[in-house]
Amino acid sequence: MLLDIADVARSSGLAASALRYYERRRLIRSSGRNGLRRTYSPDVLSRLALINCARAAGFTLAQIGRFLVATPDDVGLREQMKQRANELDKQIAQLTRMRNSLSHAAICTHKPLVACPKFKAYIEEPPL
Repeated sequence: MLLDIADVARSSGLAASALRYYERRRLIRSSGRNGLRRTYSPDVLSRLALINCARAAGFTLAQIGRFLVATPDDVGLREQMKQRANELDKQIAQLTRMRNSLSHAAICTHKPLVACPKFKAYIEEPPL
């Protein structure tokens, strides 16, 4: 069963214009048309989820496009992926420390909150 562009937009949280743009960039492909409206196979939703995740991780559409057609033989791209994964690990560790410190600050009675030894310990935790 094919999905209408409006259904894909609603399910993916993207505007129909973004779907058309992604199609022009060859990140996704429509399966045809129902009248004047584009239709897509249901697997486009998982591809869009991957694109959204990669964008949230800081990848450009050009990088995502390259990733979507990559093969195991693309050594340069694989090295870039490894480097980006390491950068993401560092960001995750930093965000985790911040989350932990804020969670503690939300219940802490120390005055001022940022002087709390536990709050400081979370922030100053060495990165992984």
